[in-house]
Amino acid sequence: MVFLTRFARLLQQNGAAVNTLKYTKNLRQLHATSVFQKERRYSEKHEWVEVDGQTGVIGISQYAQEALGDVVFAQLPDPGTTLKQNDECGALESVKAASEVYSPVSGQVTEKNAAVEESPALVNTNCYDKGWLFKVNLSNPAELKNLMNEEQYKEFLLAAEH
Repeated sequence: MVFLTRFARLLQQNGAAVNTLKYTKNLRQLHATSVFQKERRYSEKHEWVEVDGQTGVIGISQYAQEALGDVVFAQLPDPGTTLKQNDECGALESVKAASEVYSPVSGQVTEKNAAVEESPALVNTNCYDKGWLFKVNLSNPAELKNLMNEEQYKEFLLAAEH
């Protein structure tokens, strides 16, 4: 048990979210610790943001990239650009459609994914990892409460299909 507690503390220090459940029965205490990825929040326009401290990493959802088809061009916001929540800040073009990119949160752009601008197909092959679009320094973290969690986003997609 000491090992699990130390392991959980180490993960928390390195930014991992840790959920600890304590269960007591017959004077014995069992610690069940589960480690999960940082929570991804979604907008109704199918952008996602994953927050680490004050930095938000932004991209488009699996649903959005599938709807677009093969992405052949990406225009992303430049570092230093100040964005408000829901501002149009870029574009993705595919062989069958074009779509604007909107910022799901307010903040200043700190980095854009140059690899996506050079090879836009990264959005199709790995939209949640290598296919992220840009990073922002959050100016209003409270806006995250207005975005959907994973389960709410799935329900949103199901409702939109009918």
